Parts: sequence; C-alpha cells; structure tokens
Amino acid sequence: MFDIGFSELVIIGVVALLVLGPDKLPVAVRTCGLWVGRIRRSVGNIQREISEELRVDELRRTAAMKKEELDKELSEMRRPFSGDEASAQSSDQPAPTATVDEAGTGSGEKKSDTP
Repeated sequence: MFDIGFSELVIIGVVALLVLGPDKLPVAVRTCGLWVGRIRRSVGNIQREISEELRVDELRRTAAMKKEELDKELSEMRRPFSGDEASAQSSDQPAPTATVDEAGTGSGEKKSDTP
C-alpha cells in the first residue's frame, strides 16, 4: 500500500511521542489501530460485495447465452415437424376401437348377455 520502511516508522513514532507524550501515546496508537482495522474490514467487505456482484452478473450472462442456444436448438428441432402436422392430421383416419369384455380380454367381440 504505502512504501513506508522501518526508519520512517521510527521517525513517526518519535514525533508522536514528543507531540502526545508518554501518557496519551498508547491510547492514540490503540485508537489508530482500531480505525485502521475498521477501514480494512470495510474495504474487504466492499471488495467481496463487488466480486460477488460481478460473479452473479457473469452467471446471468452465461445463463442468458445458454438459454439462447437452447432456444435456437429447440426451434431447429421443431422445424421439421411443423410442416408435417397439417398433412399428418388430414391423412389420419380414426383408429378402430376394440371392446373389452368383462374378463378384460380385448377380443374385439361383443359379449352377449344371453348364455
């Protein structure tokens, strides 16, 4: 982040000791540490949220592309059948119906009630 070496940290510490004094320096360092921790957590949370939104957006794009591909394939698969429907319906004749007797044998014969 910042290119601060050990010598710069020592100079900052000495200046802070002279300005704040030995009584207030530990409290100031602790407060500064808390603020830095909060800022890091906030930045980390923001980065996670942004990456999550980017991932969700990428998933939506991928799903939309897959849906378009599937729709194209489906329309291509339906194309051969769409022209044959009219001719198939006109040439179909009603199928003969077979009767089922009481025993459940589909003999096709009507069973009479007289023995």
